[in-house]
Amino acid sequence: MGFCFSEVLPDVFHIEDSLGVCMTLLCGSREALLVDTGFGLEDVAAFASSLTDRPIRPVLTHGHYDHILGAGWFSEAALLEEDRELAQEHGSAFWRKRTLEEAARRGFYADEEAFLSRPAPVWKKLEEGWIDLGGLSVQVIRCPGHTEGSAVFYIPERALLLTGDDWNPCTWLFFPEALPVQVYRRNMQQLLKLPFRHVLCPHRTELYERSMLEDFITGLTDDKLLSAKPVDNGAWLGIRTVQAEPAPDQCIIFDAEKMRRYGQENHERE
Repeated sequence: MGFCFSEVLPDVFHIEDSLGVCMTLLCGSREALLVDTGFGLEDVAAFASSLTDRPIRPVLTHGHYDHILGAGWFSEAALLEEDRELAQEHGSAFWRKRTLEEAARRGFYADEEAFLSRPAPVWKKLEEGWIDLGGLSVQVIRCPGHTEGSAVFYIPERALLLTGDDWNPCTWLFFPEALPVQVYRRNMQQLLKLPFRHVLCPHRTELYERSMLEDFITGLTDDKLLSAKPVDNGAWLGIRTVQAEPAPDQCIIFDAEKMRRYGQENHERE
């Protein structure tokens, strides 16, 4: 096991770690941006450095452990301020041990002592706006949904959108830190104003065309959401999860009670 990668577009490397989560390395002429860092069981910094001789700056789409633990291979990493506490929590011994257990179930064994003792990076504040890498520019866009501090990244020179966990062909919106599905939908609809043609997400290796994400977002109709079917999600007992299929071969799993409460509160305000 180990890292796998492909150069999906010029100077854009999509990297999969040993537990199957992806990160994206964007290489400019002056510096490189590593969007997400995976589980961190292996030296993410060294592998990314084997793909570019530019200095690498890690940035995170959100604060969940499968995206931030690899940041420990760097001295610092940046994410939106709203997810700082979440990242600190998900860098704890509890989530590191959970990662080691998952790795063992898959037959992958890391240096447990080193993984548990690796210091967290200095968490820097990621600002909305533009990052100029030299010949490649990256727009940081706040897009709350999967978490309060979720960010997406738009690269105009490659007509590329990096969605983070705000979108995967199977999108999860049921964690306690996730927003109501109605708020998530409104924020995602704003992304369709961007002239992207390609999409990368963290839980698939494929480079998708715009139509895949567009079909998903436009398919999040009231009828689809209200007719979502209960789905067993035993890992998060106590949350009544339901599943809707906004587009063929795509689904969203979300908190039905959170949707109901949000809808009721908005109705009462009206």
